[in-house]
Amino acid sequence: MNYLIGDLQGCCDALDRLLQQIDFSPSRDRLWLLGDLVNRGPASLTTLRRLAGLGETATCLLGNHDLHLLAAHHGVRRPHRGDTLDDILAAPDREALMDWLRRQRMAVFEAGWLMVHAGVVPQWSCDDTLALAADVEAVLSGPALPDFLHAMYGNEPARWDPDLTDAARLRFTVNALTRLRFCTADGEMDFKTKDGAGAAPEGFMPWFDAPGRKTADTPIAFGHWSTLGLLDQPNLLGLDTGCVWGGKLTAARVDGATREIIQVQCEQAQQPGG
Repeated sequence: MNYLIGDLQGCCDALDRLLQQIDFSPSRDRLWLLGDLVNRGPASLTTLRRLAGLGETATCLLGNHDLHLLAAHHGVRRPHRGDTLDDILAAPDREALMDWLRRQRMAVFEAGWLMVHAGVVPQWSCDDTLALAADVEAVLSGPALPDFLHAMYGNEPARWDPDLTDAARLRFTVNALTRLRFCTADGEMDFKTKDGAGAAPEGFMPWFDAPGRKTADTPIAFGHWSTLGLLDQPNLLGLDTGCVWGGKLTAARVDGATREIIQVQCEQAQQPGG
């Protein structure tokens, strides 16, 4: 059985209770984690070790917090106030964990679903999304990772252009896949607004409501947007239900026409943030 799971953010106890609730069996089940595996929660180190230990049973996407961890590991960014990454950065198996993390995915299409951490701009098809994600994955897993991390940060270019090249193309791809909530119909992204779908700035809309979106007929599962809450529509699954903020950890079992939402309450209670 295939289980798609929303943002963990270091809440390993909630993950363990969720796996117990679904009676998880590594010989029978596959897990698809939708990114933001670590940070802000109480057990980021335990979470990484737990996921890495699952091997091929679990496929993990990278979210903005996971990329932030890689940047902190390589000295590109300092941990922010409120981060809970110190235990990883001081761990004796830090290098092995970071090597595992950098080899995780930016987007996958499996079990009939395109999975991303945040979103997809309207100009991208499913094939476009996977190809662009693969470009980022190749850099993350290769020798140019430190240089890439230095060039990764920034909000520009904010609008998709198929003629983007090199660092600008990679940065746009990362921003779309790990940070996107609102965009315009022509693919300009907004990164300031973090509230729910009704808070769209003028001229912007939730990325999945953009008219003419090329992935409209592709089932998409995503996380990242805790203020959106659970989104359960025929071709859309939004599964970040604010576990780290005292909400729930959510999984969706997807097997053919069958879909089931499974949730566990998370006892962690942080103040909402990015």
